[in-house]
Amino acid sequence: QVQVVESGGGLVQSGGSLRLSCAASGSTSSIFAMGWHRQALGKQRELVAFINRDGETTYADSVQGRFAISRPNAKNTVLLQMSSLKSEDTAVYYCYVTVRESSFRSYWGQGTQVTVSS
Repeated sequence: QVQVVESGGGLVQSGGSLRLSCAASGSTSSIFAMGWHRQALGKQRELVAFINRDGETTYADSVQGRFAISRPNAKNTVLLQMSSLKSEDTAVYYCYVTVRESSFRSYWGQGTQVTVSS
């Protein structure tokens, strides 16, 4: 089992910055990837960014160049630095951790609200 806890959400003005943090605990020795999805009101959950165990990153087109995902010291924490925020970035942001044991399995956090005011 892996426990996932996010922090860092809040209210920010358009054009501002915010950093989200996610910490994983428990059976984390087999972490394969960590990342973020988001879900805006009335919309489907979508991928924001993820980073694999080799440090390779992937971003949604909508956040490319504005968001940066990192995993300090390849430990059990993943950060999402969000800059040049837009109103359309308003959503609940969910952190996830994918572990590889006998198969792949993902664990999710409870989510943290990010609201960008115009």
